[in-house]
Amino acid sequence: MDKIVLRGMAKWPNVPAVYGWLALDRRGQWLIKGGRITNRSVVAFIGRNYTHDEHGRWFFQNGPQRVFVALEYAPLVYRTTNPEHSSLELETHTGKPASTLRGAFIDENGVVLLETEHGVGNLHDNDLDRLLSSFVDAGNCSIDEDALDELLELLTSGQSPAVWLQYRGHATPVQPIRSSTVPGRFGFIADPVAPAGPPERR
Repeated sequence: MDKIVLRGMAKWPNVPAVYGWLALDRRGQWLIKGGRITNRSVVAFIGRNYTHDEHGRWFFQNGPQRVFVALEYAPLVYRTTNPEHSSLELETHTGKPASTLRGAFIDENGVVLLETEHGVGNLHDNDLDRLLSSFVDAGNCSIDEDALDELLELLTSGQSPAVWLQYRGHATPVQPIRSSTVPGRFGFIADPVAPAGPPERR
């Protein structure tokens, strides 16, 4: 976190938390009351101070105040950063490069879900084409387009065909998943709400 945030937390430790203001959409855009935040400095500031608590609630630490985030799909959004026709590289929507791919999933709508050392997130929909060349078969060989289309269709239907995602020299099996099960499986709360009783304080 930024030093100014840490100083604010130390100076004012009992500021009530905020709910229902900040949201993250599935393209990694921050929204305040439904309106997109476009100021790059503000976006970067939120990203640097974005984390989660022990309950799986993700929040932006705005100085001494914890602002909980409503998630349209997952707490992170992954982007591909490698040049075309080169090995796959990923980073989070907050700009953190991913070194390890721990899991790969496709839901019933064809959304790609990735788990790295930073946590779970959906792939930005504009980057799906950049991912296709990294799918491999049991022999670690590339899969032709027609065969891959069939395999992805099986995944969206809930079946488990033999397909892997190659990332930094390691092949991770791609599994089917239901979007409704994602928060429970990965231990996060998609839409945090204020608990009953006195205002929650850090």
